[in-house]
Amino acid sequence: MLKLGVPSKGRLMEQCFDWFAARGVRLARSGSDREYAGAVDGVEGVELVLLSAGEIPRELSAGRIHLGVTGSDLIRDKLADWSTQVAELAPMGFGHADLVIAVPAAWVDVSTLDDLDAVAAAFRQAHGQRLRIATKYHRLVRDFLTWHEIADYQLVDSQGATEGTVKNLTAEAIADITSSGETLRANHLKILDDGLVHQSQATLFAARAADWTGAAAAAYQALAARLGTAPRPF
Repeated sequence: MLKLGVPSKGRLMEQCFDWFAARGVRLARSGSDREYAGAVDGVEGVELVLLSAGEIPRELSAGRIHLGVTGSDLIRDKLADWSTQVAELAPMGFGHADLVIAVPAAWVDVSTLDDLDAVAAAFRQAHGQRLRIATKYHRLVRDFLTWHEIADYQLVDSQGATEGTVKNLTAEAIADITSSGETLRANHLKILDDGLVHQSQATLFAARAADWTGAAAAAYQALAARLGTAPRPF
């Protein structure tokens, strides 16, 4: 049996169901909204598993599901060397969001990463500590800032409303997901001109650690013919 993991609720689940339905594969939740299992109609040998989008990278990495739909940002942030653990099969065209670096709008002289680097160095000299950047996406942001040779900062974890951390004085800048930028502007923040860390969208991934022999292989080939993905997952 091939296991397909998709988001368990909300707009992402609905869009995912629509995407598969447009390709002749109907996904449906089994029973009540509290049940995290579902049915697949259109391809034999496929089991639907409903998970939170944040759980899907972990389940793919462990090989407990064969295929999973989640944001490309979550895969890259939660899985070290992600391409050795999963294969990207199909960008799905929904769930778009940008992971960006944003700073207070009042910092009128700060518009680029070079400016942020200078501010971070001055902040450390003035306060004896590193400038704080609040984020949920530690690996992606750290790799991005390292690539741009910015060192005088510390990442602080944010599991709530990241945009409010600057106003609440728990961070000096943030790195967060945005679709329109309206929430950032409402919190008097601006995106750096070159502060785009990653453009994310919902994507279908395959787990390299899953068992792809026997019935799972046959089910994948039938599913791939419907979805227009490669006849082999990798």
